[in-house]
This record gives sequence, C-alpha cells and structure tokens, in this order.
Amino acid sequence: MKTPLSNPALPALTGQSPESLAAWLKDAGEPAFRAAQILEWVWKKKVTSYDAMTNLPAALRAKLAESFRLTALEHSTTQGSADTTRKFLFRLHDGRYVESVMIPANPALYGEKSDRRTLCVSSQVGCAYGCKFCASGLAGFARNLDASEIAGQVLAAEQLSGERVDSLVFMGMGEPMANLDNLLAAISLITGEKTLHLGARHLTISTSGLVPQIKKLAEHPQQIRLAISLHGATDDVREQIMPINKKWPVAELFEALEYWNSKKKQHLTLEYILIQDVNDSLEQAAILAKKARKLGAKVNLIPYNTVEGLEWKRPPNNHCKAFQQILQNAGVTANLRLEKGHDIDAACGQLRLKQETAEGIIEAPMKR
Repeated sequence: MKTPLSNPALPALTGQSPESLAAWLKDAGEPAFRAAQILEWVWKKKVTSYDAMTNLPAALRAKLAESFRLTALEHSTTQGSADTTRKFLFRLHDGRYVESVMIPANPALYGEKSDRRTLCVSSQVGCAYGCKFCASGLAGFARNLDASEIAGQVLAAEQLSGERVDSLVFMGMGEPMANLDNLLAAISLITGEKTLHLGARHLTISTSGLVPQIKKLAEHPQQIRLAISLHGATDDVREQIMPINKKWPVAELFEALEYWNSKKKQHLTLEYILIQDVNDSLEQAAILAKKARKLGAKVNLIPYNTVEGLEWKRPPNNHCKAFQQILQNAGVTANLRLEKGHDIDAACGQLRLKQETAEGIIEAPMKR
C-alpha cells in the first residue's frame, strides 16, 4: 500500500480530535453529525482516499481534501522477518523518515496477553538523549512528531498488516517524555471511542528517565503503563550507557518511580539491555534485584542487538540466563527476551538511519 501525501502543507486529518473536527465542520457550514461519519471512515474503516467516503456529499469531500491531508505518513518500505516481525518505514511531509515495528505473539512483557500483536511506535525523528546502545540518536535530533504522525503509525500499521494492533509500546525512535504534549494528544486519538479505541492499559510509555515528566504523567488520569530504560543499577555503570543519568541519577529516578507507584496500579517495568563487560556483571544483577523488589517492578532483560556504528557485544546466552536467575531467586519477575527481528534491522532507528543516509538527508554517523 502506497498512500501519497497529497499536499504536505496541509494538516493531517488523522490529527483532528472529535472536538476539533466538529469545530471545523461548524465553520464550514456542515452539520455536526458528519464528524462521526468522517471519523468512522478514517479510524474504523481505514480508507485511503476521500472518494471512498461514500456517504459524504461530494462537496464536503472536496472541502476536506482542500483543508486536510488524509494521512500524515507515506508508506515507504516494509521489512518482514522469518518470525513474522515486520518493520514499517514511513516518509513524513518534510521528507524525513520514521519507523514502527510490529511484533507478534510477544510474551507478556507489559501485562498484555501473550498472543497479542504489539506495535513499537516512534515519537521523534532522531533523539537528543544519546543512549549509547541506540541507533535512533546516532545522527542527532531532528524534530518532534505531532499527534497525527504518532497516532498515524498505528493506523498505518493496521492498514498495511490487515491486523488489529492489540498493544502499543512507545519505545521506537525518540524519547516519548520529551514530546509529552504531542504524545498525550496522540494517546487521546488512540484511546478515543470514536477513533482507534485501544484501552489505555494496553499502552506502555518507555522513558530514559526524565524525572519531572514521570511525575507529571503520574498525575494523568489514564492508567497507562510505564517502562524505564534503566540498563544500569548504579550510577557509575548507568552513566556509561545513559547520559541522562548525569542529570537525573539513579536515586532521583527511583524516587520518581516510587511517586508513580503511589498514583498508579500497574506494575512498573525496568528495561535492561545486557551488554557484554559493560553492565552484565552478576553484582549488577544483585543490586538490580534489590531495587526492583522494593518497587514491585518487573524486569525485561534484552541481550544487546548489534547496531552498525556501535562496538558493543551481546553476552553469551548462558550468562544472560545466570543474570536472570539472580533476579528470579530474589523474587523478581524477570523475562529474558531473546528478541525477534534480527534480520530486519529491528533495533531502534536502524532502517531510518540507512534510508536517510542513502538519500543524503544526513551524513553517515561516526562510530562513538
């Protein structure tokens, strides 16, 4: 499916809330009931042209086409792997690229059922936070995605796959908490009854540890899940991997997570990428176990997924299992994710990095 961006200068219809669409209809002299019809065509029936909106008058379809792009994204590439994990690359109105990954039959990493299709969604073009394991930030930060570009990834993935997305993780390209206003606007579209209508409990936001935003999101009324990109149980180890730790060290981060727990019912998830000879010592496992148990948090262990341009290595599987065993012996729920998608550049940002480098949008990043 190729969905062209008809007029990149126009706002995307997929960024319009029911309220903003109703206001536009009023200004256009159209009856209010048309909003429900338009939203159904876009979000439920997932049409790819205004001509397909057959119960709308031709004059209204023309007004819509003059005022809105139907979609914020143009499908560029799909890579599918042997285990049916798929990565979608989308071109944006300004020529930049963003990617999403569809992961089937994920083990229950965030509380969802194990037979669910999970979509990993991006929130920014590039990233400013420079996590050392991640390809998203290798070429720096370009811009935030708006609500239509974030929610539009979910809609496009369902159009392309022909399958319902059951759960979302905002841990693709970018730091979601650094784009919180647009993210919450997108979540309103994703969870809205008249739009995608996916329950908030099936949404997980992953953050590198922006403490003020964690506390702000804790006050948000929806029961969204939270995952922390931790990757080190002590400051000296975490700072090698997560530059943000210098601004908000481990103690401040865990104080914010205790505040989160006071406001939310769902268990926190701690993400921990195992990098050989960097953060995979059994001493780190013991410290991590103590911290996770105090929070009542689950731990997802992810053996490092090799990224072109980075020099770190993946620990042997038996060592990863020994690390997991220490957590489990301490009474911590610890999943070892022998992750899918090795054959489709499924680590964050790899496909977009290759595409933008090939087109000359960015220079080939240097190894760091």
